[in-house]
Amino acid sequence: MTTARTLLAALPDAARKLDPRTMVRNPVMFVVEVGAVLATALAVTDPDVFAWSVVGWLWATVLFANLAEAVAEGRGKAQAATLRNAQAQTTARRLGADGAAEDVVPAAELRLGDVVVVDAGELVPGDGDVIEGVASVDESAITGESAPVIRESGGDRSSVTGGTRVLSDRIVVRITARPGESFIDRMIALVEGAARQKTPNEIALNVLLASLTVVFLMATVTLQPFAVYSGAEQSLIVLVALLVCLIPTTIGALLSAIGIAGMDRLVQHNVLAMSGRAVEAAGDVNTLLLDKTGTITLGNRQASELLPAAGVSAAELADAAQLSSLADETPEGRSIVVLAKTAYGLRERAAGELTSAHFVPFTAQTRMSGVDLDGGRQVRKGAAGAVLAWVRENHGQVGPDVAVAVDAVATAGGTPLVVADVTAGGAARALGVITLKDVVKPGMRERFEEMRRMGIRTVMITGDNPLTAKAIADEAGVDDFLAEATPEDKMALIKREQEGGRLVAMTGDGTNDAPALAQADVGVAMNSGTSAAKEAGNMVDLDSNPTKLIEIVEIGKQLLITRGSLTTFSIANDIAKYFAIIPAMFAGVYGGLGTLNVMGLATPRSAILSAVVFNALVIVALIPLALRGVRYRPSSAADMLRRNLAVYGLGGIVAPFVGIKLIDLLVSQIPGIG
Repeated sequence: MTTARTLLAALPDAARKLDPRTMVRNPVMFVVEVGAVLATALAVTDPDVFAWSVVGWLWATVLFANLAEAVAEGRGKAQAATLRNAQAQTTARRLGADGAAEDVVPAAELRLGDVVVVDAGELVPGDGDVIEGVASVDESAITGESAPVIRESGGDRSSVTGGTRVLSDRIVVRITARPGESFIDRMIALVEGAARQKTPNEIALNVLLASLTVVFLMATVTLQPFAVYSGAEQSLIVLVALLVCLIPTTIGALLSAIGIAGMDRLVQHNVLAMSGRAVEAAGDVNTLLLDKTGTITLGNRQASELLPAAGVSAAELADAAQLSSLADETPEGRSIVVLAKTAYGLRERAAGELTSAHFVPFTAQTRMSGVDLDGGRQVRKGAAGAVLAWVRENHGQVGPDVAVAVDAVATAGGTPLVVADVTAGGAARALGVITLKDVVKPGMRERFEEMRRMGIRTVMITGDNPLTAKAIADEAGVDDFLAEATPEDKMALIKREQEGGRLVAMTGDGTNDAPALAQADVGVAMNSGTSAAKEAGNMVDLDSNPTKLIEIVEIGKQLLITRGSLTTFSIANDIAKYFAIIPAMFAGVYGGLGTLNVMGLATPRSAILSAVVFNALVIVALIPLALRGVRYRPSSAADMLRRNLAVYGLGGIVAPFVGIKLIDLLVSQIPGIG
């Protein structure tokens, strides 16, 4: 929340930004600063109360513009300080080429590919991937969450960040970032605004504002000859005041702060945007790709039932299901082992008991896992389509009862896994179906309905078969789904959407998600995921919550709406300034212009000064709105435009009439002005 104390604390930074080398990056406010310098010189040579009053408020206008940006940047400094503490000088125990000898070196000397060992109680010396071991890691310095997380070799939870602390066990880490280019280094630069680049829309608006400034500058310069001709020559102080009031100073002052605040709002939601372009793209997204498990559903799918095939006993199916799940460390795999033990009385065997067995891990390409046992027997468990294809490849036949069971589980919204085996020299056979149950998160249908009102199409991505995917999609209320999705399928879907002129957002955490994350216009990588995923995406969710993609889109839209609303207000409030200044400048010569003095301003000098004062104060008044953002309500573009024009267009016209009149009542009491 922006308070008076916050504004006062940012004043020193705002004053430092008065450096012309800094101001020149903002053409509108640079013109105001040049005008303030010129007015100051004129006031020194020909001093009076009016001249010095105008000079003071011109400098205040420049200072207030810098204040908006300084406050926005200051909100990120606290987090940057916390992150710097996480970068405390640490040493690294670097392993030699033989993998045994340790060499203690400063963390800053680590290079790409170096391998280090980290024990309990030690800080991770640099960004990397765990290549050996499993450990509990404290990431509170980055995420703000005190609960430790598990990091382990292999899979999608292998990435560790420099500056985090290992709480238990021992891990071996391969360094994946150069010194000064670590995740924390990038976070510090981004939250402080040092690495913020202007977005395409922001650049386009800056060009428009600069063009308007040039137009009004030419109009002001050419106005003096007409004034001289009509016998109403104006002082340069008045012309400078006119120029400053005519150019779009309000949005020119707040534009940078709006962009910084948009990224800061993401940081408050524990999302790190690698560029302002990503935040802006989030506001224009047309298609959301959402993983089913953990995003739309609770994600804790549990084995609930075993359905044996004809001629197969329940005990035989349970035994095969347990065997094929011993090396499966996923929650689903562990739940199958538990179900076989509790419901069918099977002893929970450890993978170490099968020393000569070869375990086949699950991959996104094969979509199944299993074990090859002594004697040539092979057992497989996985997605129905993949396992049934494996059965046919091994000369087996699939009975109609298995297909019926698969369809029944899928139609009910569950996930069917098929278990099959093949013996040495024999044909493969499908042993039965495992039912996995998942639950759609509460409120998801309402969230997707909001997305639909915003004009956003939602697509659920899942590895489930089409029947299961359709049942979950219908229950959740998404617009479409992609079933049995492989990494290649995700890429193809994103490209199809983009070829239709749509912007696509998606989340991912694994190495196999990296190509799709890189292709998407908004790629949100999970902090718990692999280094490849985080490098490919343009946002990182520090909480690793896939559902947050919906909030990211809303924050992006709020940024665009805030920028549009304040631009509308800025241009609209210039109308009132015309009615204040133009009649005041020429009413003495052209009496008819007095009828345009609808505000009944006291004198020409008080009218001009009141307009300059309002022009400065309105910037301060709008800083909290620029930082907080205009409230976003899900609605169509037409409804948002009508509301924008009604509130900020009409308000931008009415507010200056009231504000300038109130200020005139005060300044007209000042001797030499009233």
